[in-house]
Amino acid sequence: MTGPLLWPDYATPADLAAIEAVPLEARGLPESTYALLARAATRWPDRRALAVLPDAAHWREPLHRTFAELLADVHRYANLLHDIGVRRGAAVALMAPNCAELVTATLAAQLAGIAAPLGGGLARQHLAELLRRSGARVLITAGPDLAPDTWATAQWLARDGLLDAILVLRPTGAVGTPEPLPAIGDVRMGYLGEQAAAMDSSAFHGDLPRSADLAAMFHTGGTTGAPKLAAHTHANEVTDAWMLAAGALFDQETVVFAALPLFHVNALVVTLLAPLFKGQTVVWAGPLGYRDPALYGAFWKIVEHYRIAAMSAVPTVYATLAQCPVDADISSLRFPMVGASPLPAAVRASFEARTGTTLVEGYGLTEATCASARSFPDVSRPGSVGQRLPYQRVRVVTVDGTWKDLPTGETGLLAISGPSVFPGYVTDRDENGHVLDGLGKLVDGWLDTGDLARIDDDGFVYLTGRAKDLIIRGGHNIDPTIVEDALLAHPQVTAASAVGRPDAHAGEVPVAYVTLAPGATVTEGELRDWASERVPDRTAAPKTVSVLDELPVTAVGKLYKPALRADAIGREVRAALDTVAGVRDVGAAIEGSSVVATITVSSSADEAAVKAVLGRYAIEWRLVVMS
Repeated sequence: MTGPLLWPDYATPADLAAIEAVPLEARGLPESTYALLARAATRWPDRRALAVLPDAAHWREPLHRTFAELLADVHRYANLLHDIGVRRGAAVALMAPNCAELVTATLAAQLAGIAAPLGGGLARQHLAELLRRSGARVLITAGPDLAPDTWATAQWLARDGLLDAILVLRPTGAVGTPEPLPAIGDVRMGYLGEQAAAMDSSAFHGDLPRSADLAAMFHTGGTTGAPKLAAHTHANEVTDAWMLAAGALFDQETVVFAALPLFHVNALVVTLLAPLFKGQTVVWAGPLGYRDPALYGAFWKIVEHYRIAAMSAVPTVYATLAQCPVDADISSLRFPMVGASPLPAAVRASFEARTGTTLVEGYGLTEATCASARSFPDVSRPGSVGQRLPYQRVRVVTVDGTWKDLPTGETGLLAISGPSVFPGYVTDRDENGHVLDGLGKLVDGWLDTGDLARIDDDGFVYLTGRAKDLIIRGGHNIDPTIVEDALLAHPQVTAASAVGRPDAHAGEVPVAYVTLAPGATVTEGELRDWASERVPDRTAAPKTVSVLDELPVTAVGKLYKPALRADAIGREVRAALDTVAGVRDVGAAIEGSSVVATITVSSSADEAAVKAVLGRYAIEWRLVVMS
């Protein structure tokens, strides 16, 4: 289907009502992610679907795939998985940095079974639990020449009896004979490309997925020893991708740049699935993605060479790009999208001043597939993360668990419902397949986002904080419990609490506060090193550990983290303003549901310099001038 039913007018916030006047069921969306790919290959068989860079240094030497070639590769990979024994309800784990084969393998895993992407940087015990929870016995993973550390982890998982088969990926564009693979018991071992080469490329031999079937399981970042796997149906992913593709931001000529890892829902939905709807070319960065320092030196030339129009990244990426002199024609860049963590005003201002391009902000979470709101480059709503996407519903309710609706403009707990809301977390498996449970996050079809927000009359969402305690470091979610557990394992620590401290580069970084046993001799630096060596996720290593006489608690004795967040904000802002003349005092206090920093300056102070420093952080602040 095409035409106005599939592609309504969607250029301004005012279009939302007309779009929703047509039932979603009448839009004729593809049945599955596979049907979405097959549709693209039928409509645009010879159009370039992918240009995958081997790495940032060799950005002029991509591996190309047309839509027809991509579909043929997916058929081969999926038929290999089917031959191994993967069926509709079986999970296939994928653990590798981005490369051409991983893009294909992700789509193939959703065709043959259920994709279960894993972040290779997680602790081995964490990965083992994710494998057990998903039931995946087949692992598609990076080989020794793509990511040696990930390859070593894959072998450890196999030797621990967790796998029946390992299919190994090579770097994009790899040539020559690959390194021989070791034998590990009865585990089937082989290079994915080699083993799939003889498979049928014309069609998939198994049962095709339906809209209600599970397509993927995404682990929520930074969880504890009881990890959460958020299940996505094919309908979840296709619908959310369509909501993005339907916007006037994208047309068939829009070239998209992708550099977020494919174990992140944004990479899958925004830069893989959504472009399939209109036959857009996606340029994929090398295995390090935005973490490759060489990428930034060549970035503007890459934009010019490939005529990049859209990209998706976290605020830290744009903060770095804002410091890179524009040494190329970047007039093609129209829609740089930003999300995953709060966007500091200074990052927005500096990037837009450097490029002349407006950042398109968005909001979403794994439990709502990916995206739930996005902004419009030509419609300014300062402080908003965007308008809700079509067919998604948003409401603000009381935070006391009664779910009482609050009036427009009031701040409360943000809740979302609609076709992108996930069916639940994978908690177990039985004879009928995976057992799903909302674990308290789903109430009568509404998703508790854990975020505090207000909503205006046009459906624009304004985030004001988090009801949950997650620390978001560069778009990566960190559960403070893993930091706290590491510190509590120290024999001299009696209590521990971790919070996010604002950071000009990463948005937030974890810091911790502890109390010690009488007579304790351990130093704050030693505790920081202790925790850093024991957290299962390197990004969770605390930047500082502060010793207090006692941790703040409420009247009923419950730990009161807002007070610690206020202390962390005060310390960071005080340090950042230390060299600015005329700053008399810096404090931070809890006001309602937010922490507000108050900066007192003399009348002779350089207010512009103070505001420039504060603009680097996504915090609330006020300036007080004293005579």
